[in-house]
Amino acid sequence: MHTDILVKNARMVNDGHILEGDLLISGGRIQRVAAEIPASGGVRVLQADGRLLLPGMIDDQVHFREPGAPQKADMLSESAAALAGGITSFMDMPNTNPQTVTLAALENKFALAAERAMANYSFYLGATNDNLSQIQTLKPNQTCGIKVFMGASTGNMLVDSAPMLEAIFRDAPTLVATHCEDTPTILRNERKFREKYGEEVPMECHPQIRSAEACYLSSSMAVDLARRHDTRLHLLHLTTARELDLLTAGPLDEKRITAEACVHHLFFDDRDYEMKGAFIKCNPAIKSRADRDAIRKALVDNRIDVIGTDHAPHTIEEKLGTYFKAPAGLPLVQWALPMVLELYHDRLISLEQLVEKTSHGPARLFNISQRGYLREGYWADLVLIDLVSPYRIERESVRYKCGWSPLEGYRLRSRVVTTIVNGEVAYHEGRVNQAVRGKRLEFER
Repeated sequence: MHTDILVKNARMVNDGHILEGDLLISGGRIQRVAAEIPASGGVRVLQADGRLLLPGMIDDQVHFREPGAPQKADMLSESAAALAGGITSFMDMPNTNPQTVTLAALENKFALAAERAMANYSFYLGATNDNLSQIQTLKPNQTCGIKVFMGASTGNMLVDSAPMLEAIFRDAPTLVATHCEDTPTILRNERKFREKYGEEVPMECHPQIRSAEACYLSSSMAVDLARRHDTRLHLLHLTTARELDLLTAGPLDEKRITAEACVHHLFFDDRDYEMKGAFIKCNPAIKSRADRDAIRKALVDNRIDVIGTDHAPHTIEEKLGTYFKAPAGLPLVQWALPMVLELYHDRLISLEQLVEKTSHGPARLFNISQRGYLREGYWADLVLIDLVSPYRIERESVRYKCGWSPLEGYRLRSRVVTTIVNGEVAYHEGRVNQAVRGKRLEFER
């Protein structure tokens, strides 16, 4: 049974406006939003004291590593960390073990999440060079989308067959989300740097190896395929100023081609490799300050539509390897919303725009049913934020199973106080409610 919750005296950011008032939750849903709602018997009152109340962040790209890599992460550990970062829903990638490349594997993952995920969830069906029948059989509202690695993947998940790419973009019954890097270009760059440095390639060479050219070659191919087949395309984790020329500014709802920026590509730039090294090695690479600033600008002018994390943990021992041995990927969900709020503090984005990119936009982009807004009747996925609560991130505060964060040593100015999932307090003042479980995301397609 859900306990009714009354959030009092909040600054609610929703639908392009900021409203000061109260919000009542009953039966897991938002029952009422008003300037003032009196408390009745049996209602739990949360005093916001003028702090921000936002719809929970919907993260369209995570790697929670389950099944297959329990030493790195699992759905329970990483979804708990996500709650601390203001994330109430996540969409997980298919490069697990076994890979999520069949409808049976997809449904097995949903069954696992029902037992273990503390936030709401969905899972991409992965494409390969030989699973077209699985893609064609997928129901449009069965899951969030189809993930195509157009470069830079492991095993058989690199889709490099031109006929297969044509068929996927032609026949996909739902959104196609792409990782775009051109593998032949990357391999040429690797050979060049190996000839110069041997196995001791400096980490700061990563954005030259996983180059802007490699990104543009692949993303421009994806856009061309989508335009020819009228595919609903979502470009994940754009990292270069040049790729932004492929995108159109304007309302998300009028687009067939949308794009995501990730929190680390908005936060770091290539100057940070000197201090962080492999701890900010990710694919596609963190690139120049000019690229980072161009991505920030594209958020504001609506060429980029949503913000995700691409949370991808590896063990510390793995990250201590040399360039070619250290795997790519960063754990990021625990401070996701506070990282984005740094853009607000730096006066680069408004609170209304921030909520559009982290909650409203993902809900509409993926056609998620009754989430992503502070609307009466919608599921109560909410985050209470203290905007003025600076702190330094230390390893001791890391909740990830991998035990580290690329943000160690950095100061953030905003803190997640409370996270509510489906009307239940899942995280409050540093404590996770282990009894909370998320729900399978539903799609209106």
